[in-house]
Parts: sequence; C-alpha cells; structure tokens
Amino acid sequence: MRNVLLVNPPLPLSFWSFSQTLAMTGKKALLPPLGLLTVAALLPPDWNLKLVDLNVRPLAADDWHGIDLVMVTGMLVQRESLLDLIAQAKARGVPIAAGGAYPTTASQEVLDAGCDFLIKGEGETTIPLLLEALEAGQTHGVFECLEKPALADSPLPRFDLAPLADYESMSLQTSRGCPFACEFCDIVSLFGRAQRHKTPDQVIAELEAIRRLGFRGTVFVADDNFIGNRPRAVALLTRIIEWQARYGEPFNFITQASVNLGQDVPLIDLLTAANFSYVFVGIESPDENVLTSARKHQNVRNPLLESLRAINANGLSVIGSFILGMDGETPGAGVRMQAFAEAADIPWVMINVLRALPQTVLWDRLKQEGRLHESIEESGWDALTNFTPLRPIETIFAEQLAALDGLYDPGAYLGRVLRATLAMRPTRSAKNPAATAPKADPALAVAQQHPGSEIAPLLALLWRQGIVRRTRWQFWRQLVTVVRENPSRLRRYLVLCGLGENLFSFVGHIRNQGNAAHLAQAAALSARTKLDAAPCVP
Repeated sequence: MRNVLLVNPPLPLSFWSFSQTLAMTGKKALLPPLGLLTVAALLPPDWNLKLVDLNVRPLAADDWHGIDLVMVTGMLVQRESLLDLIAQAKARGVPIAAGGAYPTTASQEVLDAGCDFLIKGEGETTIPLLLEALEAGQTHGVFECLEKPALADSPLPRFDLAPLADYESMSLQTSRGCPFACEFCDIVSLFGRAQRHKTPDQVIAELEAIRRLGFRGTVFVADDNFIGNRPRAVALLTRIIEWQARYGEPFNFITQASVNLGQDVPLIDLLTAANFSYVFVGIESPDENVLTSARKHQNVRNPLLESLRAINANGLSVIGSFILGMDGETPGAGVRMQAFAEAADIPWVMINVLRALPQTVLWDRLKQEGRLHESIEESGWDALTNFTPLRPIETIFAEQLAALDGLYDPGAYLGRVLRATLAMRPTRSAKNPAATAPKADPALAVAQQHPGSEIAPLLALLWRQGIVRRTRWQFWRQLVTVVRENPSRLRRYLVLCGLGENLFSFVGHIRNQGNAAHLAQAAALSARTKLDAAPCVP
C-alpha cells in the first residue's frame, strides 16, 4: 500500500478561466482534472489517494506528510508550475511521476528537471508499467504508450476524489482521436486519427456516478471531436436521451465538434434532445487559402458561414475559435475574423495567436524552415509566440487586440447575443407542449431542482448589465424583445449575457499582456543600444 499525492498545476488566466462566473456562483474552479481522476482509477484500490487541485487551493505542508509518491499532470500552459512541483518533490525527497500532454511532448525537459518517472502517452497502457516498476523497486523510468489503448478497457474515473462543490462543471470523455489532421493540432500525434470509443454502457455508468455524488448542472464532454464517428455518436446520444428522461434531465452538456455538424440537422436534433447546449467549433480563419495551407480541409469542403448559422438555428450555441498568424495570412485578417463572427452571430469568440505545438506537422515544418524558436525563454513580442511568422508579430498582436476590442465592446457583444437568440428555434416544449423530452431549454430542469443556485448569479447579472454598465438600456430593451419573440430561449440569452462578463475581463488581460510585451521589447532594444554604444574596454 502506498500514499499517493495527485496534484493538478494551476492554469494561467485564459479564455476558459471564467473568473467572473466563478465569482458570481461562489465556485473555485471550472473543471476537475479528469486525467488525474482517470489515473487514480488505474491505481491499486488499497492505495491511499489524495487529490489537490491547485486551481482550488494551494498545497499545504500537511499534504506532503507520509507521501510515498507524487503524480502530476499538465499541458504546455502549465509548464512552469509543473516544473516547480518537480523541484518541490525533489527538495522533500519524494519520488515524482509526471504525465499528460506536456511531459509527453517535452519529455527531455521534464526529465532534466528531475522527474523520476515519466509517463508518455495514455495512462491505460502506461500506468500498469509504472506499477510493475514500483513493485520491482525501481527508482526511475520512462514508460511509453506504444499502442493506443481500447477505451473499452478504461476504468470509471474516481470522481469521488474531487470536491464537487468547488467546481462549476464536471467533465467526462467518451472518445479519443480525430479523423482530421490539421497542421497545427497535436491531437493526431497524441491520440491518433482513428477514433476510439467508450461503450454507451461505460458513458452511462460515468453519468450515473456523477449523479449519485449529487452533482447537477453542466458536464463538459471532453472529446476531441464528438461527431468524428457519426454512427457511434447517434448510438450514444440515443442512450443519453433515455437516461436523461429517466432522471429528470440532471445535466446539460458542452462538447467539441467539427463544422460539418452544420450540414447534419438530424444529428444536431439528437444533440439538443440529449441536452447539449453549446458546441466548440474551430473556425480558424475566414480565408480559404489559409485553411487549405493549414490542412483544415473540412472547413473548406463545408460552407462555413451557412454551417455555423445552421448549428445555432437548430438549438446549439456555437463557441467559435480563430487563429491569427498562420502562413498565407494577409493584412487585415483580424478585421475579417471580427466581421465573420458578426455575420455568423457568434457571441462567444476566441481569437488566438498561433503557437507551434511539439509533435505536430507545423512544428516539424517550422523547424525545417529555421523559423521555430525551440527555447521557451523569450521576452517581449517573442514571448507571445514560439516561431517567426511571415508577418510582423507586432502587427499580428495589434490585429488580435483590435478584433477582440471590437467583438467585446459590450454593445456589440449584446447585439450578437440577441441576434443569435432570435435566430434559434424555440425549444421543443415551446413548439409542442405535449412533448416529453426535452422538457425545456437545456439545464432548465437543473435550475428547477436547485432554484436557489441561480438567484445570486442572476441578481449579479442584472446589477452589472442592467444598472452599472453603460449598455444598460440596450440590455433591458433586448430582454423585453427576447421575452416577446422567443421566450423559451430566455435562459440561454441570460446565460450568454453573463458569460460576457468573463470575456470583457479577459480582453483587458490580453491588452495588459501586449503592453508588457511592448515594454519588454523596448527595454531589450534600449539595452542592446547602450551595449553597442559602450566604449571598448581592453
């Protein structure tokens, strides 16, 4: 028997931080660390496990007491915190194992930092190797996933280890891999193009475990592309619809899908019948030549604007993502992205500056061309990306900030929320009061079961947008319009309005990041100028 400390490093402020929503709801973090909960289920059942999510609380001295092994996970954005955790473990003489996307794709850096056990790839095949090494008394090792595991063998995650009251949402995963091979994406290298799936029975068991723990609300389905295998998606959704109806619709869902979903209204209908309410779609660029260059062929084959409008019109709110800085991009790309988002009536929009990820086609190409900055220690504008783009990075960042400023001007944002809400069909219950499922807009049943949980956020929203903000009259006029013209979507409208608070705040963070980069670049230039002007001292 061993005492194991599972630690999730903190995430930096990002589009997904939802700091304002957390402040309004009193939660501490958006999602629990699903990867660590799955790893926990792969460990022997008689081991003592403690989960500490540093997005919820800091590590305390008592957390280290009696620990035989520390296990950490992390993505690239968690790099610094993960390396710091390795240093802390080494200083305390506690063996540490690291896995996840960052240790898998930057293995040598993690080993050089002092990691004892490196886990490369998926835990279903690597954790058993780690356990064998520990049983044999090994003190270090690298364990690599050489064959992609069948997810039918993946255990039920240890949801019971996470303090659910601290989280705004829960998460589960039903498949891994994506049939597409976009140049900049690391999903194919990490999980493959051939999708692997959990069985419907496994997914239902996970939903049931979360329900029995008392959680009600939003569940993020963390698949790389939920609709990558349509027949499997249909079969799973059919089961989820039946399960939701049996228990009074305890959950609503968010997931990720490719834009071809917009050409498949029957599949959209199944998603909404199962209480999926939001879908993340990688739009990347409105320019077809850029999409083709980045191998985002699915966005060229399908009419992009038409598909996105169809997804929203049929009941799924789109979370759209764009990328600036890709090859083939011409000046004014940020303006075109902003105009496209306005034309598509997408309230919730990301515009990121491209970073090359290890083990991607993009990484290899940039390295071959001599444009990749493999050193992560950069300053100034170079800190905002890790390669030399074909346009000046200062210009790219200026376009990003200008587009985000325009999109998240409160008046412009509210305008998109209204147009998206009015373009969305009424709920099934509004069109057919005799319908039995779904009974209302996704998550309405949850609100009815826990009415007090939404009062405080609603009052905060009404105060911020209905009284304090300069767009308060627009807010009230639009609210009346929604009540009159599409009342069954009132809750969706209010949720989207509330999400705006996070996005307004995040744009301020991006602006500060740019100012810091500008100052750092100016300081570096000044230092070089002084050095060049200094007299030569023999």
